[in-house]
Amino acid sequence: MSNIPPKAVVLLSGGLDSATVLAIARQQGFETFALSIDYGQRHRFELEAARRVCQSLGAKQHRVFQIDLRQFGGSALTADIAVPKDRSDAQLHSGIPITYVPARNTIFLSLALGWAEVLGAFDLFIGVNAVDYSGYPDCRPEFIQAFAEVARLGTKAGAERTGRFVIHSPLISLSKAEIIRRGVALGVDYGLTTSCYDPDSAGRPCGHCDSCQLRRKGFAEAGRVDPLPYRD
Repeated sequence: MSNIPPKAVVLLSGGLDSATVLAIARQQGFETFALSIDYGQRHRFELEAARRVCQSLGAKQHRVFQIDLRQFGGSALTADIAVPKDRSDAQLHSGIPITYVPARNTIFLSLALGWAEVLGAFDLFIGVNAVDYSGYPDCRPEFIQAFAEVARLGTKAGAERTGRFVIHSPLISLSKAEIIRRGVALGVDYGLTTSCYDPDSAGRPCGHCDSCQLRRKGFAEAGRVDPLPYRD
């Protein structure tokens, strides 16, 4: 019996959720290959956080892929559009916010799938969440299931039936508090992560964008202190 661990490609933004997913993949015995995307996001500081997380959690490799989604715009994260601040709970859970980046997870999973084919990996991990999130359509279970079918139909391994790609989304039905508790149990240092959509030049989170609000609420409900130094 082979003792070689299976390989997995983990999409890693440098945020709370993806750091937890990397720890989960490691706990499940995968040799982890982390992929971060520099897509022209205003919060590029997250890429530095991703590097720190990879070093802390022992990823086998960490690649940063560059693709400029600012060419399309259409989002407060990739265009000159103000990031919404201090939205109410009702606003956070209704409609699709302007921070949604068109087709982002479709693009990211496609890139991860391409690398996985080269690596001979059949497991992809992504930190999407359909409970405490901002209403993004590409964070839903239906989307993950549909992309698994795309991977089956659109790859050499799928066509030749030499392997089946599995899209792991272990956080999809967890609350933010549950995610934090899981990560703490796995030894994730959340002080290395960042979640803010609009950090300052030093990387300090604003504390008021949707992502900051959801993070702070999660730490409060988990009974934990968020280690990040918020500007406020």
